Amino acid sequence: MVAQAMKAAFAAWASWAVVGWWLHAPMAFVAPWVAILLVESTVYQSVTHALQQLAAIASGTIMATVLSLLMHNRMGAMGLVLPLVVLLGSWWRLGRQGIYTASGALFVLTDTHVGLVASAARIAEAAFGAAVGIGVNALIRPPVYLRDAHAVLHEAAQKTWTLLDETSGHLSDGRWGVHEAKSWHERALHLQHLVGECRSAVGWSRESLWGNVRRRSLAAAPPDRNQEDAMVVLDYAAAHTTELTRSLLEAANEDRPTHWSRPPLIHSYAGFLARAARVVRLYGESGFGREHDAALQQAARELRATADGMRRQTPGSVSGVPEEASAYGALLLQTQRLAGHLDSSIRQDSTQRSV
Repeated sequence: MVAQAMKAAFAAWASWAVVGWWLHAPMAFVAPWVAILLVESTVYQSVTHALQQLAAIASGTIMATVLSLLMHNRMGAMGLVLPLVVLLGSWWRLGRQGIYTASGALFVLTDTHVGLVASAARIAEAAFGAAVGIGVNALIRPPVYLRDAHAVLHEAAQKTWTLLDETSGHLSDGRWGVHEAKSWHERALHLQHLVGECRSAVGWSRESLWGNVRRRSLAAAPPDRNQEDAMVVLDYAAAHTTELTRSLLEAANEDRPTHWSRPPLIHSYAGFLARAARVVRLYGESGFGREHDAALQQAARELRATADGMRRQTPGSVSGVPEEASAYGALLLQTQRLAGHLDSSIRQDSTQRSV
């Protein structure tokens, strides 16, 4: 943040030094004003917002100039122009920069001297300020968010496997009930929030590399493809962990029969969760699939084999009680989905890297 603030101040100073101090332009403040606004969070945003802002300023300036010269009445022109430029500013293609259509028009309408030369100079000053803002943001320590994305991904992976491992331990020794199941489900819901943060961080990471001159110096940072693949795996894990814990919470509710959790079945399920925790832990510790592919793929295959074994075991183990069949059936469905998604995602990830 401090670096970006210093860069914005420098961009404004540099543009004013050229347009105001050296060239003595009549509306020199437009250049530093645009420059300071375009030192954005990423180089890509600087470029896209510059194009939108210049289009907005030019549109408002041209419309106000033409109507003022035709009407020879600034007050009358203002009454006609402002509704039009405000409406144009809401056009989705201009994004948040649409407000500058009105700004461009007001610069013209509040000036005592309206002319084509002055309006052209104002647009040129805005373009120069935009160029300075983009140049400063792109060439002087352009912002990069790779570390932030990697940290959030690791946090999500760590909390996922910790939750799965803890749940497995409690199910194995029978020390669980409504309170524990509720706590697991709340933590699983928090995982969904973390996944949203991961998605945002990965998006910032990807965008911060577009047009970034520091990209080649970041060889040690995780490739963008690895982050995207990790995002898919963690998204699957968080979604299915939430469903799994919801099923446990429903099954543990005091108003529901609890004899559905027969020892052979619940122990098999606990073993499945322990293996799922190991897969997610290995995935995070390996740099999201960049190392130890053999151990990771073997763990994913064992997870899927465990889920298949639970499916074969179920018909002879579950009684005909509807509540028991329903509760364990929901768990079985989620184990199949989680195991299948993790196994296929990790295998696909490894295949892509080997090509």
